[in-house]
Amino acid sequence: MAQLRVALCQLNAVVGDVEGNAAKVVEAMATAEAAGADLAVFPELMITGYPPEDLLLKPEFVERSVRALDLVAAASARCAAVVGFVEPERGLYNAAAVVAGGKVHGVWHKELLPNYGVFDERRWFTPGDGSTPLFDIAGVPVAVTICEDAWSPEGPIARQAAGGAELVVSLNASPYRAAVLDERERMLATRAADASAAIVYVNLVGGQDELVFDGGSLVFDHTGELVARLPQFDEQVAIVDLELREGFRKRIVDPRGAPGGPALPVVEVVADPVERVGHFPPTITPRPTVAEEVYDALVLATRDYVTKNHFSDVVIGLSGGVDSALVAAVAVDALGADRVHGVLLPSRYSSSGSLEDAAALSVNLGIEHRVIEIEGPFTAYLDLLGPHFDGRSPDLTEENLQARIRGTILMALSNKFGWIVLTTGNKSEIAVGYATLYGDMAGGFAVIRDVPKTLVYEVCRARNARAGRALIPQAILDKAPSAELRPDQLDADSLPPYEVLDPILEAYVELDRSIDEIVAMGFDEGTVRRVVRLVDGAEYKRRQAPPGARVTSRAFGKDRRMPITNGSRPGPRR
Repeated sequence: MAQLRVALCQLNAVVGDVEGNAAKVVEAMATAEAAGADLAVFPELMITGYPPEDLLLKPEFVERSVRALDLVAAASARCAAVVGFVEPERGLYNAAAVVAGGKVHGVWHKELLPNYGVFDERRWFTPGDGSTPLFDIAGVPVAVTICEDAWSPEGPIARQAAGGAELVVSLNASPYRAAVLDERERMLATRAADASAAIVYVNLVGGQDELVFDGGSLVFDHTGELVARLPQFDEQVAIVDLELREGFRKRIVDPRGAPGGPALPVVEVVADPVERVGHFPPTITPRPTVAEEVYDALVLATRDYVTKNHFSDVVIGLSGGVDSALVAAVAVDALGADRVHGVLLPSRYSSSGSLEDAAALSVNLGIEHRVIEIEGPFTAYLDLLGPHFDGRSPDLTEENLQARIRGTILMALSNKFGWIVLTTGNKSEIAVGYATLYGDMAGGFAVIRDVPKTLVYEVCRARNARAGRALIPQAILDKAPSAELRPDQLDADSLPPYEVLDPILEAYVELDRSIDEIVAMGFDEGTVRRVVRLVDGAEYKRRQAPPGARVTSRAFGKDRRMPITNGSRPGPRR
């Protein structure tokens, strides 16, 4: 039985900051070296950050990435490190370098390039040919793969294990979506058991525009048993002592992973293990609930979007409703109460209860809140436009005027103080266009744009449970949702109940179900057709919305790219 001390370097990279990312790698390598680790594993494209997108079309950026890797290699000592970077050769490669002793010992090129969902890797990268050898690290033959390489049963892991690998390290930038860790764990357990090889899976952590990377790095033994799990949404370097059994003994009695190809050449990297000081047994971090997981994803996404884009503070329009309450709570946990500014913007239709709820929320969160009445500018607009609207009854125009006045005020505060406006629209509203362009959609980051309304309530309750008190006042959770833009208005006046709307939206937007399939699920045909019509008609609005964190299986934006000008109509013509 071989032993290997491994550092799982679950780090938060900044896309484009190759020098800063390289410095993080060097610091983590020093931590691993000091702990007596034999091997340190970093996330996919750690040097460039993920995804670097069209920065890769700039030769100077690619050259900087290569130079940064050279600095990392020069800083390496006894402990080997596997570091993700971009390598220019015949094309550009999504690559992982094995460094130790001040030099690069070999490079793996990612073989399987994802080109679905949020991924566009074939736009930039050339697939690898799998020609990299194994790496002997303290007597253990180690193979390298990158993210998608592990997802296919026909991918390189089976070939590497058959060629002699006892440990496969997998570098990842796998974006978060609710409960995705279950899927990863099932896949990796299968891959490890089939190959009779242990797997160390290290995932990126951090927010990058719409994407959230949750970490949650994993270790499986050669039987497919989970032996280590790092926390999600936390940056850390975890040292783990692994006991690695020779996989061929399992393959004798289990045909899975039996040699099916030639032995692979081996490059010696780290000759012998050092005398171990201390003991670092692998541990399995408990899983949060889905609602807790989503909340933590929103916090990380908000913190990184604000800080990586160099904003100091955030400003939020507080309505007394559940959506702005959740956004405010997330912002406080992301940035601290002193960096969050709440603004109450009451109109003639705002209820006293909503104003009281918004004030109570601000006190609970400890944030500054101010009241700016919009009656004056609203009246001025009505007087200005009245002669031009002569003979026409009040309608959505007057409702949207209020939202646009509020958006203008929030953006004025943003301009004056350098704050970023966090918008408060949820996925259900954005899906059906129940939002005002240049009004409640005006801002820099849409925290809950991928959180359906019913999930908003679940996440709020989870945050209150974590706090052990009604941090978000119970009155906010109990009252019926309303935009309060006309007398006695309720969301249910314009939309199906959210308990009906959200499953229809999930089926149509996330699962691409047809109208007939959704109706067969038990929903009223007229309701389904109306919802589909609203979703399709609101595409132009969504294109003008700020980015926000992706937490479901399919978000608007990178995930779902529909044409605005679109003559297609779902379902048979009737």
